[in-house]
Amino acid sequence: MNQENHLQNRVIIDKEVTWDKTQVIMSKTNAFGIIEYANEVFVDVCGYEDYELMGQPHNIIRHPDMPKVIFKVLWENLKQGKNFHAIVKNLAKSGRYYWVITDFEIARDENDVIVNYFARRQSVPQEVIAMHIEPLYKKLLQIEAASGVEFSEKYLIGFLEEKKRSYVEYIKELIFENEKAQSKFANYNAEEDGEEEEHRGFFGRLFGR
Repeated sequence: MNQENHLQNRVIIDKEVTWDKTQVIMSKTNAFGIIEYANEVFVDVCGYEDYELMGQPHNIIRHPDMPKVIFKVLWENLKQGKNFHAIVKNLAKSGRYYWVITDFEIARDENDVIVNYFARRQSVPQEVIAMHIEPLYKKLLQIEAASGVEFSEKYLIGFLEEKKRSYVEYIKELIFENEKAQSKFANYNAEEDGEEEEHRGFFGRLFGR
């Protein structure tokens, strides 16, 4: 059951899945990205039953709006044992979409070989998606369609070089700046939390680290 067959069987609907965005989507895959566990939140949001997910490649939920280069960079980092935060648009069984940000834990065996990836995903602020991520991903998709993944990767590298950020640093900055803007809008007194909370960063707060 490959991704192409699933896409053929689904009508893409330009509507977001309705879900509790305070919840964390969790999954476990083997070293090749085959799903071995999905928590109830994952099942509820993606619309597949547990038995439909087990043994399937995680790209069963890959949305056609996602540039291939993002997954290329993600997997290159994970295979090197490096955590990688990515903002991803996923495709539910219904054909609707949902945006998440990723966080991984990597499990190794006694020979230091990677055997499992534990993934945690949570919602992304709509402002970050609309203002920054969707325009970038649309550009990458256009380049992939015209010239292939090699050149979308070159564009992404140039884009990030201009920002003087890695992809992960760029994502962190977008989220953090959005948080600051929301805090100001809500008349939040940031000084009360102190600098320690600020340095802990978005991912520490989001995923309880």
